[in-house]
Amino acid sequence: MRQAVAEITATVRAKVRRDGVDLAGSGDLAERYVRDAVRSYAERSLGGSVPMLADEREAERDVLAAVRGYGPLQPFLDDPEVEELWINQGSLVFAARAGVSEQLPLRLTETEVRDLVERMLSTTGRRVDLSTPFVDASLPDGSRLHVASGDVARGAMSINIRKFARRLASLSALVERGALSQQAAQFLRQAVVAGCNILVSGPTHAGKTTLLNALLGAVRPGERVVTVEETFELDPPVDDIVGLQCRQPSLEGTGEITLRRLVKESLRMRPDRLVVGEVREAEALDLLIALNSGVSGMCSIHANSARDALSKLTTLPLLAGRNIDAGFVLPTVAQCVDLVAHLAIDARGNRQVVEILAPTGHVQGTVIEGSTLFALRGGLLEPTGSHPARLEKFAAVGADPTALLARGAA
Repeated sequence: MRQAVAEITATVRAKVRRDGVDLAGSGDLAERYVRDAVRSYAERSLGGSVPMLADEREAERDVLAAVRGYGPLQPFLDDPEVEELWINQGSLVFAARAGVSEQLPLRLTETEVRDLVERMLSTTGRRVDLSTPFVDASLPDGSRLHVASGDVARGAMSINIRKFARRLASLSALVERGALSQQAAQFLRQAVVAGCNILVSGPTHAGKTTLLNALLGAVRPGERVVTVEETFELDPPVDDIVGLQCRQPSLEGTGEITLRRLVKESLRMRPDRLVVGEVREAEALDLLIALNSGVSGMCSIHANSARDALSKLTTLPLLAGRNIDAGFVLPTVAQCVDLVAHLAIDARGNRQVVEILAPTGHVQGTVIEGSTLFALRGGLLEPTGSHPARLEKFAAVGADPTALLARGAA
């Protein structure tokens, strides 16, 4: 039946090209094209010229997914329990559910993989080829796509599709999920309202973007938020928001828009809060300069602990050039970052905030001093009894976090 579906799919695509129509924007039209093609194939099968279909309904679903969706991957993309899909060696397909990966009983041909990539990139204006072996893009549903060409991935394309759990769009939802304690969530909500600069750290797929979204859900009404990302991932429930995304260079090597450029441009957009989806390189310098100019901000960073995140943030700006030194960066990070929320993921796939750290604003040698406000004890995120050394932002909005930081508070 797989061969029959491939033949019918080719017939539908040929007709679409001849008619010059776009099936992506019209579900009824796509279904009609597919239904007609399956009926025509079934009639030919009665004459013995082609093999018969075991199930015409199933064939229609498979062909429809191939021409309008993403073929054999579409059922898994539609499955809300699947968090991420990836293809290795050009044929082996894996999925992650609840943080745990598994190999799917599905193998793709090289042609099917290339066709999938072409369709995924068709609406993004991005490409993968000899000159651009890596590509990051956003799919229409907001999922993040990463493709490595066969030139750099052992002769076969490597594909990752990261989906996002939009139901976890608030701190309360994270509490219900067990990723955050109620007391810590209330403190973080108060910190967001106070305009604290928050650094979200953790390893890959620990939930950094989800926590950033949840934190943004707590901003005060009327705040103008500008997000800066390599590919669109953040989708916070904010009315006044501008989302900026990087752009790859053209075939001529021109037109590239980097994160550094976007951070600089965002300051001309009257942001009340600037959010960088992920800080990886020299854009850390531009972010620090923005935070040092009075703009509230948030960002995520890969790190093994909250203190490692601070240390990394003092190193990345040095990539901006030789005229940047630690004498500027260290005190700037110490003064600008108010809180670090660190996440972790365990072997069972459970994601959880495991530490909340508050820098004191002081530097001892090359180390930024900080107080751990919340730490994991017995599997629960509990207050340590420490308080932030700087409370001016809380006081400015009439907030007092003392009660929320007390040990044993309900």
